[in-house]
Amino acid sequence: MSWFGRDKVTMVTAQDALPGRATPLAVPAYHALYRERRILPPFPQCMTSAVFGMGCFWGAERLFWQRPGVWSTGVGYAGGFTANPTYEEVCSGLTGHAEVVRVVFDPDAVSYAELLRVFWEGHDPTQGMRQGADVGTQYRSAIYWADEAQRSVAEASRAAYQATLDAAGYGPITTEIAALRDFYPAEDYHQQYLHKNPNGYCGLGGIGVVCPVAN
Repeated sequence: MSWFGRDKVTMVTAQDALPGRATPLAVPAYHALYRERRILPPFPQCMTSAVFGMGCFWGAERLFWQRPGVWSTGVGYAGGFTANPTYEEVCSGLTGHAEVVRVVFDPDAVSYAELLRVFWEGHDPTQGMRQGADVGTQYRSAIYWADEAQRSVAEASRAAYQATLDAAGYGPITTEIAALRDFYPAEDYHQQYLHKNPNGYCGLGGIGVVCPVAN
């Protein structure tokens, strides 16, 4: 299948996805901003993780690393079929992955529900396979849950936020909510990109509607 001239807003099937590779991409172990904190496991036992897709992962990562209670962040690829994909492969639309940020946080300092508030308010979750000018399946809105507790909170927050959007005259939420199968870290130059390039492209834009479900 050609990488070019393909409809990038249609999800590839597992059968047609690129094969990938057995060897993970080379990624730094530590955060560029919080240098003593890891972006790859193992993480401290008191921490937990959440994975969100909000379009371009550069801006999404910065949105979360700025939040109190967030210990570390790292960007990568999830929700697809190709093992250890490259950025170019993900952008081809032939891996099925979304660009995502893994948020490692202290649940005693910030709740998962509060991170969901940041997620809903930080982008437009009604756009399908795009986010603003970024078009393609890799830019879809997504929540990949780690356990049943996260799934339940995520689904309840979607229902509550949808009711708020309905009242404000917006369309249906298209966010994918699914179990996290794999998280593949993105290349070194993507990690903490907006810390390394403060004037770089962000790509995020909320719709100005307050999420009602934070606790």
